Amino acid sequence: MTENETNTISRRALLLFCKPPVPGMVKTRLTKERGGNLTAEQAADFFRCSLLDVTDLGLLALDDLESSDALSWIGAEATADTPKKSYDFFISSTAPESLQLLQEMYAADWGDAPPTRQLNYIVDRGTSFDEHFDDAFNQIFERGYEQVVAIGGDMPLLPREHIPEAFGWLDYLSDLSADGSALVLAPCQQSGVSLVGLTRTTPINSTGVYYNRSGLPVLDAYTAKLQEVDVPSAFLAPVSDVDGDEDLAHAISCLNAIAEAQRYQPRIYLAVRTLDWIDRMNLKASAPPNDEHDPRQYLDGQEPD
Repeated sequence: MTENETNTISRRALLLFCKPPVPGMVKTRLTKERGGNLTAEQAADFFRCSLLDVTDLGLLALDDLESSDALSWIGAEATADTPKKSYDFFISSTAPESLQLLQEMYAADWGDAPPTRQLNYIVDRGTSFDEHFDDAFNQIFERGYEQVVAIGGDMPLLPREHIPEAFGWLDYLSDLSADGSALVLAPCQQSGVSLVGLTRTTPINSTGVYYNRSGLPVLDAYTAKLQEVDVPSAFLAPVSDVDGDEDLAHAISCLNAIAEAQRYQPRIYLAVRTLDWIDRMNLKASAPPNDEHDPRQYLDGQEPD
């Protein structure tokens, strides 16, 4: 590749922001100590399986992006002047020891068949989640990347299409703003966010978003920042993460339904490690019987019994 070709490449990064699956460090709201039903070891094993599945999904999504025009889904045509795009995968955690644990986890799972795409590791620093999150973005932008899309490791229900859509919207929106600013958000089920995408020039950070003392939900905090600086944004469909027992029950039902749909829906992504863990644990989703009488006969013009 010549120097001129290198200069015309638009570099983008997928960021997996996570901790290593250490008992007592991750998914503590699923544990008996915090009102859940799992031991600390079981909760960490769940997170390990989900983290591996989300990583595989991310690798697939980046392959999808590099094999086709990321803007084709909104009808944009690539021209001779359109920069070539490259996509890299970054994993960020809070200490060198954490990165070593993550690398050992991947090596144990992949064995002699690692992915063809390299995983890049960085250590995020700060005094709060807000600062750690921003630091990870800034480190990647300082390496010359123009877009970063961040996801978490506790989302076994993340759709395969979300990552290409996020990058596609960043492309589309950045062309609408004078300085190339753009932000993409996908919420989770509790007014938080499951995906955040930014361009390098976007004047928005996470200060006061996650480490929030006013009670403003994360999604609302990002919305308020967008309104202050008038940055174009896109909203993707919500993606459930797994924090508590209700979230886990929802994931169990969805993964079983996805496994059934996969027979006829070939591109749908199934988090197989997480589903295998659910089967090994013999976990089932349940709901209390519905004893509430729905008086449909009144609506249908029938006399009550």
